[in-house]
Amino acid sequence: MKVIISGGGTGGHIFPAISIANALKEADPTIEILFVGAKGKMEMEKVPAAGYEIIGLPVAGFHRKINFRNICRNMLFPFRLIASMMKAGKIIRQFKPDAAVGVGGYASGPTLRKASGKGIPCLLQEQNSYPGVTNKILAKKAKRICVAYPDMERFFDKDKIIMTGNPVRQSLLAEVDRNEAAEFFGLDPKKPVILVIGGSLGARSINEGLSASLDDLNDGVQLLWQTGKIYFDNIKNIVGQRNQPNIKAFDFIKRMDLAFGLADIVVSRAGASSISELALLGKPSILVPSPNVSEDHQTKNAMALVNKGAAMIIKDVDTRLILSESQKALADKATLESLSANIKMFARPNAASDIAKEVFAIIEESKKK
Repeated sequence: MKVIISGGGTGGHIFPAISIANALKEADPTIEILFVGAKGKMEMEKVPAAGYEIIGLPVAGFHRKINFRNICRNMLFPFRLIASMMKAGKIIRQFKPDAAVGVGGYASGPTLRKASGKGIPCLLQEQNSYPGVTNKILAKKAKRICVAYPDMERFFDKDKIIMTGNPVRQSLLAEVDRNEAAEFFGLDPKKPVILVIGGSLGARSINEGLSASLDDLNDGVQLLWQTGKIYFDNIKNIVGQRNQPNIKAFDFIKRMDLAFGLADIVVSRAGASSISELALLGKPSILVPSPNVSEDHQTKNAMALVNKGAAMIIKDVDTRLILSESQKALADKATLESLSANIKMFARPNAASDIAKEVFAIIEESKKK
């Protein structure tokens, strides 16, 4: 049996894709899995590190922000799309998959269009409460659409929708010893920890808000900070000049299991995968939705939790309040306990295996025709 998994661009697409692949492998160790991503994006590094083969397409997204650089990029868009369609067709002919899975991101567009055109059954995994353009287009030919939020029949055929939740990195589920985690990051296990993660690529506004408000951090509270690679050198200098041992900044936290295990409260973007991980771990959270996403879907994701008392929210323009609001929450044990209990209600620990079952189901249905 052969399955193509396509999509990527950010950790929010890649880590669920890898989780689905792992669930497929667990169910059928003989299955062959090929990833198709976008050249130059982080999936080209993360997928091989997880033990899977990946082929990159030259496709790139259409830039909506108008400036000279983006206008030049957009002029190349149709040529890259045509080249990607041709390469995706060649991949489909050579690999001969039994099914194709799209996890979102523009790389999945050419791959699943070519797969569905060849009569190969396709499954989409839509992670957000508001679907992206690529999945909206691909949905017409998909056999199944696995979602994480209710009321998605506003966007998709209700007969195709399966509520599965979003897969998370299985490595996060192992029990963590707080002393071990604190030692790994050079922190004190007896002092509370604020974990700030602006997504796998970092978040400029969060980094700027924190950098401008480090004086608000109490000596008895520790900050564990994932900055993103492009912001790291600047923040490293800022933190170094302050000589505060209770601040630890990293470009990318590889041992996120230890980081989550150590965190008493987490500040995060409101991407669907991040929320799914926080829910599964029951972490008290402050969500800072990114304004730079289609249809403001991160705010919609966040409010689904906030309205149930499962998370707090800070607007992107108010990132200077992150430390003060985090410390207020840390000082209120009842608030932390309530946030933890309520966010657990959003957890779906079997999402990856449930999606894998649907992949096998569409393959079996296809064989019967």
